[in-house]
Amino acid sequence: MNKLSKLLNDFNELVMFKHSIFSLPFIFIAMVVSSVQINGTGWFGFKLLVLGILAAISARNFAMGFNRYMDRDIDALNPRTVNRPNVDGRISAKQMLIFTIGNALLFIVVAFFVNDLALYLSIPILFIIGSYSYFKRFSYLAHIILGISLALAPIAGVVAVSETIPLWSILLSIGVMFWVAGFDLLYSLQDIEVDKKLGLHSIPSKFGAKKTMNISKVFHFFTVVFWLLFVISSEGGLFAYIAVLVGAIMLTYEHIIVNRDFTKIDKAFFTVNGYLGIIFFILIIIDSI
Repeated sequence: MNKLSKLLNDFNELVMFKHSIFSLPFIFIAMVVSSVQINGTGWFGFKLLVLGILAAISARNFAMGFNRYMDRDIDALNPRTVNRPNVDGRISAKQMLIFTIGNALLFIVVAFFVNDLALYLSIPILFIIGSYSYFKRFSYLAHIILGISLALAPIAGVVAVSETIPLWSILLSIGVMFWVAGFDLLYSLQDIEVDKKLGLHSIPSKFGAKKTMNISKVFHFFTVVFWLLFVISSEGGLFAYIAVLVGAIMLTYEHIIVNRDFTKIDKAFFTVNGYLGIIFFILIIIDSI
């Protein structure tokens, strides 16, 4: 039991399970809004609740497992990541592959039980979220690919409930894309010198810290714009508009933190963005009541 517990803890550290908080709120925001438009209640049933959680977690586990597997050589050369389980031997390459393939299969099985459109989209989704690990080897647009990966969460949510992809869900997803790409730019500031040394492509290593922070601000401006368009398109109420306003305030605060002190990047990345998703979700639920 002790060995199993240790292995589970190592995998938890490998994929940073707690960071599922970034994608989970937005898949359920889409599910709530879609349910409001279908039945007027915002409730999509326990079956889709369970399947939605399983889909979000398995997709993220696949993406993170594949990324850690592909990046084990790079992580070994980065002082910030040298102690990760994929580098220090706590988890073998074979174990990572089994974990990654297992979560991919789980995601496809879950999609099968959701509906036909979800099943048809499951493999393309896995391809997209897995491609991030390659992009930083040849393109500094890897940040956008990461944004697109998490932006698929709202699309998955609305497909699960309505088996369609309405305009409002696309607007919400574009907002998520810019949100994630924007805070990933700030997080990547930590690895500017390592990226240059290893020949990896990133916006910080190509354009420098100051321009990167400005680009991140632009991305987050578009985040607010597209979230506002989402609320308008979905005919959201007062609390939906408040959700956008709160999101704008929190993103502004995030940039203030980073501008003041680069050592606070972790606080900006994890704390502010984690709470942003949760608060946005809560306000959308209140708006649907």
